[in-house]
Amino acid sequence: MQDATSKPEGLRERKRRLTFQRIAEAGMKSFLAKGYQETTIDEIAAAAGISRRTFFYYFKSKDDILLAHQRGYMDALRVGIMENASAGRPVEVVHQATLGLVTRLEAEAPQLLETARLLRQSETLRARTRGNSLQLEQIAYQALCELFPTRDRDGLRLVSMIAVSPLRLSVDKWLQENGRLPLLEYLEDALRKWRTEI
Repeated sequence: MQDATSKPEGLRERKRRLTFQRIAEAGMKSFLAKGYQETTIDEIAAAAGISRRTFFYYFKSKDDILLAHQRGYMDALRVGIMENASAGRPVEVVHQATLGLVTRLEAEAPQLLETARLLRQSETLRARTRGNSLQLEQIAYQALCELFPTRDRDGLRLVSMIAVSPLRLSVDKWLQENGRLPLLEYLEDALRKWRTEI
């Protein structure tokens, strides 16, 4: 549903978004079937029905395809924070948003594990993935500033840094244990520990 103040998506924007998604999906499908290193940009472009040149209009490299999926989760976190505005204090808003995000991601658990394995194959990708933690904090901070415009900005930044940490901890543990338990159980455990220790 479109926000009343947002402009409807135009035909050009819609076509661009759909092409972006098609390329990302073709890349992920090939990565999972053949392996990251074995997949070429030409194969991704052919599977997406585009030229190699068009590929580079949307992505700088095949690394960016893997990272594009992570950006989608970040966008979902922002939406979740906005949807949970009534959860109470800023830290509870973020925690409710992370619970909602993880619940939505449960259906994608096998693909998330495979994507994590792919990301670990390259030091460059591992380094860029570590930067995502800072992006999660920044997204939480920006959303909290919108929801709580009269609150102290430094306080909201601190809340965003602290409130995202149970999500990071639970994802790390879930990946280390190869998805032995549902991700939601790891997050609930991390939130319990967070509430006990903080």
